[in-house]
Amino acid sequence: MLGTARVNVYVVLMLLVGALLALPSAAWAGNGGSALTPTASTGSGSSGSTSSPSSGPTSSTTTSPGNVTVSATGNGITLVTNASAMLRKGLSFSGTASQSAAGQTIEIERLGHQTNWQWAPTVTATVAANGSFSAVWHTNHIGRFSIRAEVWQSGSSSAATTAPTVSTTIYRPSIASWYGPGLYGRHTACGERLRSTTIGVANRTLKCGTKVAFYYRGRTMIVPVIDRGPYANHADWDLTQATSRDLRTLAAGVVTVGAVSLPTQPPLPLNTR
Repeated sequence: MLGTARVNVYVVLMLLVGALLALPSAAWAGNGGSALTPTASTGSGSSGSTSSPSSGPTSSTTTSPGNVTVSATGNGITLVTNASAMLRKGLSFSGTASQSAAGQTIEIERLGHQTNWQWAPTVTATVAANGSFSAVWHTNHIGRFSIRAEVWQSGSSSAATTAPTVSTTIYRPSIASWYGPGLYGRHTACGERLRSTTIGVANRTLKCGTKVAFYYRGRTMIVPVIDRGPYANHADWDLTQATSRDLRTLAAGVVTVGAVSLPTQPPLPLNTR
C-alpha cells in the first residue's frame, strides 16, 4: 500500500510540475540524470556548504557580470583586460606605461593552478612612443589566473610588488543540462538533500564540494559539485534547477556554457611567507 501511494504521489507531482514549467522533457533529470540515492543514503562526501548535509546549499548564490573589463595601475603601468575568456580564443591586453619606457618590452605574466602558483611568462608587448602597449594571448589553458604586467629589465622581469595585477578566468566550452523536479527530498551522491532551492552541479569525476565557475551569455556563477552525473545528451555538467534558473539556461534545456573548476591555492610553506 505504501509503495502504491508513493507511486501515485510521484505521478501527480510529475504532472503538476510538467504543467507549470511547460518545458520539453529533455530538460528533466532524465536528460543527464544524477546519481541520486534513496533518502536513507549517507552519501560519499560533503559539498562544502556550511549547512547540514540534510539541507544542502540553497539559492543564496547570485550570478555576476562576466563580460566586463578589469584594470589595475601600479609601478607606472596600467593594465586592462577582460574578466572572462574562452579556451583557444584571443584574450586581449592593453595599457599604458610612462613615455620614458617607449621601445621597452612589457612582459605579461600569469599565476594560477596551471602554473603551480608561480608567475609564468604569458605574452609580451612593446611600449609605443606614446606609452601605450597591446598584446593578445591565444589562451591555451583553462583556470582562474592573476595577471600582472612588468617592464622587462636586463633580460628578466622585475619583482616589484607594485606591479598592476588583475584577475581573469579562462573557461572551457562544455555541454550542460539541468535536473531536479521529481527528485526533491532525496539525497544526492554527495549527501545533500536536493530541494528546489539547491545550488550545485553534478559531475562524473570531480570531488564533492569542488567549486566550479560557469559562464553563460555574459553571466558567471560559482557553485559546488553536489552530485554525480550527467549520463545523457553528451553533457559534461548537470545543473540543479535553481542553478540553471539563476544562470538563465533553464528554458534552453541543454546548452553550451563555459566551465572551469577552481582549485584553491595551497598555503605557502612557513619559510616562504
